[in-house]
Amino acid sequence: MIFDAHCHAWQTWPYDRSVPDRGTRGSIEQLVYEMDSNGVDKALIVCAEIEGNPDNNQYVHEKTKACGDRFVYAVDVDSRWKDSYHSAGAADRLERAVTRWHPVAFTHYLLDDDAEGVWLHSEAGMAFFEVAASHGLIASIHCLPGHQAHIRKLAALFPQLRILIHHLGHPKVIEPETQAEVLASASCDNVYIKVSGFYNGTTQPKWDYPLADVQPVLQGIYRRYGADRLLWGSDYPVCRWFYSHRQAIEIVRHHCRFIPSQDMDKVMGKNLAGIL
Repeated sequence: MIFDAHCHAWQTWPYDRSVPDRGTRGSIEQLVYEMDSNGVDKALIVCAEIEGNPDNNQYVHEKTKACGDRFVYAVDVDSRWKDSYHSAGAADRLERAVTRWHPVAFTHYLLDDDAEGVWLHSEAGMAFFEVAASHGLIASIHCLPGHQAHIRKLAALFPQLRILIHHLGHPKVIEPETQAEVLASASCDNVYIKVSGFYNGTTQPKWDYPLADVQPVLQGIYRRYGADRLLWGSDYPVCRWFYSHRQAIEIVRHHCRFIPSQDMDKVMGKNLAGIL
């Protein structure tokens, strides 16, 4: 089984308005086509109510109904592009999202400021994550290495909450201190790393596939976390800026040869299937 731990679907392409296929480039139908073409069985869609998609949670909820059990999704609650970001009432908004859309997970994108992680274990943050834990939700979190100390504190306070960190935790190849922060969170058994978004940390041109300079970073994560807490993700359709959906698979499955086959099966899908 190949189970994508991180992809998106949008009714309207939220980035370059000049593209000729803005209405279909990020659609569920396009995602299904790529999955069918490249042998991906299931996917966790990370909703993102960014530009032109204020109702992305509803769009994904409605569109996945026709796809059987092929998709699960993380609803976007109070991410950094929303007016509600870190404002009063976050716990109530999460509760309403669960009631309305019945997700397996929620996603929350922090601002790229290390200080923003403090909110996670503030009084409001605690109430927010208490709701998540009470519903058995998975937390899919966008954060930087500077947020990792806050993630560790959160993970210790909610040991039953599975926390999935986006895109290797965003360490930089040329910044060992950022890698060290991501590695330190391996001490928390409920923190998982999404093996995705290689282009975020590379020193090479982001289209210079297979971005070999990131492999040692992933190898360090693999050694510290073990295979059981790594989850492959395509970051489709965002990855199209740099490489294809097939390459998003093979950058791990083919090029990361330090991961033996029995562990690769876990990374490519068994782990996420087991969590769910």
